[in-house]
Amino acid sequence: MPQNIRVATSPRLPRVRASELVGRGWLNTGGREIALADLRGKVVILDFWTFCCLNCLHVLDELRELEESRREELVIVGVHSPKFAHEADPDALAAAVERYDVRHPVLDDPELTTWDAYTARAWPTLVVVDPEGYVVAQMAGEGHASAIAAIVDELVAEHEAKGTLHRGDGPYVPPTPEPSTLRFPAEAVQLPGGNLLVADAGHHSLAELAPDGETLVRRIGSGERGFVDGGPSTDGSHAARFSEPNGLCLVPSELRARLGYDVLVADTVNHALRGVHLDSGQVYTVAGTGRQYMVGGQENVAAPDEAPRAHETGDQYPPTWVNLSSPWDVAWSPDLAAFVVAMAGNHTLWMFDDEQGSLRLLAGTMNEGLEDGGGDGAWFAQPSGLAPSLDADGRPDGGLWLADAETSALRHVAPDGGSGVRVTTAVGQGLFDFGHRDGPAAQALLQHPLGVATLPDGSVVVADTYNGALRRYDPTAGEVTTLATGLAEPSDVVVQADADGGTVHLLVVESAAHRLTRVALPADLAGEVLDGGAHRVARTATDVAPGELLLDVPFTPAPGQKLDDRFGPSTELQVSATPPELLLDGAGGGTALSRDLRINPEVPEGVLHVTAKAASCDEVPLGPDGEPDPDVFPACHLAQQDWGVPVRVVPDGGATLTLPLRGA
Repeated sequence: MPQNIRVATSPRLPRVRASELVGRGWLNTGGREIALADLRGKVVILDFWTFCCLNCLHVLDELRELEESRREELVIVGVHSPKFAHEADPDALAAAVERYDVRHPVLDDPELTTWDAYTARAWPTLVVVDPEGYVVAQMAGEGHASAIAAIVDELVAEHEAKGTLHRGDGPYVPPTPEPSTLRFPAEAVQLPGGNLLVADAGHHSLAELAPDGETLVRRIGSGERGFVDGGPSTDGSHAARFSEPNGLCLVPSELRARLGYDVLVADTVNHALRGVHLDSGQVYTVAGTGRQYMVGGQENVAAPDEAPRAHETGDQYPPTWVNLSSPWDVAWSPDLAAFVVAMAGNHTLWMFDDEQGSLRLLAGTMNEGLEDGGGDGAWFAQPSGLAPSLDADGRPDGGLWLADAETSALRHVAPDGGSGVRVTTAVGQGLFDFGHRDGPAAQALLQHPLGVATLPDGSVVVADTYNGALRRYDPTAGEVTTLATGLAEPSDVVVQADADGGTVHLLVVESAAHRLTRVALPADLAGEVLDGGAHRVARTATDVAPGELLLDVPFTPAPGQKLDDRFGPSTELQVSATPPELLLDGAGGGTALSRDLRINPEVPEGVLHVTAKAASCDEVPLGPDGEPDPDVFPACHLAQQDWGVPVRVVPDGGATLTLPLRGA
């Protein structure tokens, strides 16, 4: 085993009493306050999450099956520890708990009190507490469902034998949602006949509305969460099922007959692209398998018998064989002659050409952050809304505008003249800086934008979701202004024009208000210049001493796995800092999971950005001869975690920073 990797062999921690659950209040409990003592006798999973974070939403989905199958022995408690200022609003949290179908108690922890008590450093973080109230495991990131299930089964057996397991109902009390035509709509497009098609995420369907934006014409999809193709039946019901669809793209008219569908849908929680034929209402899966793409996983191609043959012949895998990761939006690129997909779940852009049966990575490294440059080196953070960019005369210029949600950024993606793209940032500072500030683009701030649209003069309207605002970026002047405020989590914008082609208003998808709202544009498009202030993500800083700092990332493989070092180093560590001057030495990449950093004594505080990866594989059983069974091929897995650790440089600070990495 390489000397630079410290492998922790046991997933269980020393017996440490779990800290009390302290926050502003509780959701999904019928108004009841819950103490940790009330959960004695149950296995408890604390899920530290924030509703902006797609990795956190993946964990919600990963744990659903375990939660349902173990309701008598297991209680999951969501501890909501917000990143953005908007997420600290109790009404916004209540809406998110409903939006994402959270079926367990949620502690509202806006001051990060419980977060700090459990020394969480990343979203998401999972903590397992045994029936006697002791912490037995803690892990960051997603992909831990099988490891968590194994720990839960072990604890249930252990405490049933000891007599300390108490079966029965938990404290969850489901809310009663109010009926509405739309429920958390995500995006809208105007159809050729004037009607509107809406991705009705909360109803797991598409809603076609009349031009008034209110009257329901029909619904495509049954309204039940699921992954089923099909169309309407003779009784008017619909067989097809979606799961939180978000993005919509009209297929170019010249392609519709050849492809067999008119609209391409980013079916986010199904990790799939779906084609919809409007006349028949039929829904087809055109890309994705329904399973999530896991970074570095062999299972990302879901046809093991055919995949080796395709690989040997140089053929591309059919798009329906390839796992995707929470596609959020889709846009057509004439220059690339393909659809560009904002793959929010792994911070990338993909290119989908259904005529050629091609689906491939276009831009992004799957690292989360704000880095410009060529597509193969760019970093994104939950890329969301997409819109074609126009020049000052209103002609398409071949590029795309992108709302990069977690960096609160507006970015531009342009073809590089070959088969790739270049990425530039117009507005945005990074993962931890946000706010509502207009003016020169270099100083302007957004807060978790999800949607973009292009105006005829080439300027861009941004659905600045967590600021509840519409913002305008003028590329010619390099200025940002505010067009409207007071909106309820606007997630998309449709630019509508009158019969003469003059722009008259914007149609805004107000997701948290469950409606479409028309907003008039000022005649000169100028908007207002506002300054609502700047914010940084508020988390307790770790005190570190100036000078030498040991960064240690011990790796724990999941149960039944071992470190995969058969072909050389199987680990990677990337380190950077904000501001860069915080690190005098130690920035950059390498294979060792420990590194000596040198902290600048002249920089009083900052953020250390750490990305760690480690490959593991399933242990192969021994055959009769005592050697590994040659007929068993171990599956390989890649654990990855990103940390942004706020640090304060003080003389008596620590000399070691430990960030455990757990196998998936």
